[in-house]
Amino acid sequence: MLPPIYPPDAVQPFRDELNVVGLKDLHTPEDVDGAVKAKGTTFCVINSVCGCAAGAARPAVALALQNKVIPDNLVTVFAGMEREAVDKVRQYHATAAPPSSPAIVLFKDGQVAAMFGRDRIEGRTAPEIAADLVEAFNRHCAKPGPSIPPEQFAKLSHVQACGSSIPRRR
Repeated sequence: MLPPIYPPDAVQPFRDELNVVGLKDLHTPEDVDGAVKAKGTTFCVINSVCGCAAGAARPAVALALQNKVIPDNLVTVFAGMEREAVDKVRQYHATAAPPSSPAIVLFKDGQVAAMFGRDRIEGRTAPEIAADLVEAFNRHCAKPGPSIPPEQFAKLSHVQACGSSIPRRR
């Protein structure tokens, strides 16, 4: 198993930001296989320490999951942390887009239904990204949303880390 690149406690706030809106952390390639191959829709976020792009992606995910329909399964892997799990997600979406961090993939019955690589995230606002995600949810998903009650969503705060310099482990 490849060791994590960053100290676990340094990335925990970034993990928490997705966990609080219902995303489950996947740690192994087997976890990824199970999630992607699950019947229905699986929403997978490749989380990242990238301050600007991931700093917009995480709030966009939270906002999109307030939609009236959402994916059946909500999962996440963290680039530089669960490295084999991230590689496995990237194998599944390799024909749809090149690897990037962050990235967001909507799978439907094991196939890529929508792909949002860094090129569709970086330089955009959270509401702009969320609008694209909601469009994909409306097209491919049927589970009633939101993922968390609106009152809970209203209390969320997001990690502001643009230009972050989280040190790599040595």
